[in-house]
Amino acid sequence: MSDFSIRTISADEHAAYIAAQPAASFLQTPGWAAVKSEWKAESLGWYDAANPAELVGVGLVLYRQMPKVKRYLAYLPEGPVIDWDAIDLGAYLRPLAEHLQERGAFGIRMGPPIATRRWTAKTIKDAIAGGQQPKLGDVRPDVIEPSGATVTDQLRKLGWKAPRVAEGFAAGQPQYVFQVPLAGRSEDDLLKGMNQLWRRNIKKADKLGVEVTQGGPEDIKAFHGLYVETAHRDHFTPRPLPYFEKMYAAMANQPSGCCDFRIYNAHHEGDLVASTIWVRVGGHSWYSYGASSTAKRDVRGSNAVQWRMMTDALAAGASVYDLRGITDTLDPNDPHVGLIQFKTGTGGEAVEYVGEWDLPLNKALYTAFDLYMRRR
Repeated sequence: MSDFSIRTISADEHAAYIAAQPAASFLQTPGWAAVKSEWKAESLGWYDAANPAELVGVGLVLYRQMPKVKRYLAYLPEGPVIDWDAIDLGAYLRPLAEHLQERGAFGIRMGPPIATRRWTAKTIKDAIAGGQQPKLGDVRPDVIEPSGATVTDQLRKLGWKAPRVAEGFAAGQPQYVFQVPLAGRSEDDLLKGMNQLWRRNIKKADKLGVEVTQGGPEDIKAFHGLYVETAHRDHFTPRPLPYFEKMYAAMANQPSGCCDFRIYNAHHEGDLVASTIWVRVGGHSWYSYGASSTAKRDVRGSNAVQWRMMTDALAAGASVYDLRGITDTLDPNDPHVGLIQFKTGTGGEAVEYVGEWDLPLNKALYTAFDLYMRRR
């Protein structure tokens, strides 16, 4: 396969291509550039040499400047959107490296959207109960994806560096996520697939009169108030309100309707008890952010809003509902294990991706930047 040509494209061209795909990450939509406005951004298009008018791939590149030097790390989160099953990935990646080097990049980081292994909820539950395997990666998977090995082998041969093993939640996009398959399933199938506690909590929320509605930009402030409350309770640093205002404006109004972006609110007797952000691109839907009140936790607003987002994803034709990142710990004494236990209750599966890979273009600057980031 000969190399494709690559050039900058407009946001409209970028969005139209994404909208025509079966699925793509919302982090690769042109709107995400506006969310990450502190980075320089560029929409790239790959073109077939035999048909220069045919767009065969797109990528959102975010440029992070190295301190005191006008050189950049070029970052493609959960992308680019190319044919990852191609016999020769170099046909896509070689022109990418050349283009980004011309733009002043000293290195490239990308996250191929390719799964490597999958574990069912039952396998995870049994592993936690057994207590013999403290890491998910040590547990025998239920499915091994052949494309994962093929892609990683090609990347190594092309000079890309494999992800560094990290504890807990590392910088960048998560390598382990939890997903609920939706394709070919009904609402009854989804409910039956959940554990008894989830089914009971969804039923309880309904019985107690929890109402879940889709919100709009006017609900961002209320969502953020609940999100800050959640952050204090769960001991993480919350993002500021303007971040979410910018996210809604950028993601909900993209050209070609390439992204479906929503806020959901769960109320009980007039009180906001849970609020979440939901995103869909093609057949892939995500639970992106969530918040819940400390008061009235017994009305199970979080379960009610998750169920509504899941059933709306199903109704929209999505094939997967993605609850995003988990750590790989299965140690019952690790505080992170509660998150995987909560998500396992949905009856879905843990999925490992190939992770974020780096290509140093200037080894000295890349090494210096890598050391700088690790010391932060």
